[in-house]
Amino acid sequence: MSDKEDKKIEKEVPSQDVDESPEVEDDVPNPLEELELKVSELEDLRLRDLAEFENIKKRLEKEKMQSIAYSQEAFARDLLSVIDSLDNANLALENESEDNLEKIKEGIDLTIDQFKKIFEKHGVELVDIESGFDPNFHEAVMKVDSQEHTEGAIVQVFQKGYKIKDRVLRPAMVSIAK
Repeated sequence: MSDKEDKKIEKEVPSQDVDESPEVEDDVPNPLEELELKVSELEDLRLRDLAEFENIKKRLEKEKMQSIAYSQEAFARDLLSVIDSLDNANLALENESEDNLEKIKEGIDLTIDQFKKIFEKHGVELVDIESGFDPNFHEAVMKVDSQEHTEGAIVQVFQKGYKIKDRVLRPAMVSIAK
């Protein structure tokens, strides 16, 4: 071939810089990298949620323990006036006189009334003995002969019983007829 023919072929075929490696555009995100980033974000979110849950759990446990520890605070505060009354009665006993003893009895009666009001306020009530013997609320400590009472009836109360709502705090200690 001649030089003219070579030039002619070159003119027909434009020269191109052909890079045989595939082109990678920087603007197109790699799907694998996107998924890895998303997994990382979700893992971070999961760890944060787990930490928040643990914090809530600890806070609720602390509040529960405080509730239990201070649950009787209102009841105890209400009893402070009663203990003050008993202290005053004790002081009055130091000056024994006929007039003073009457005042002490009156003070004790008022103190008992205070107790009853506080108990009522907090749902503490006497166990009923009028409706007859009930082993759920009464403890029979003895049986006595009685012609005035039917068999199993309460004859005498040795110690009053108390309950709070439906739960027995202390059963009434009673004697029952044979």
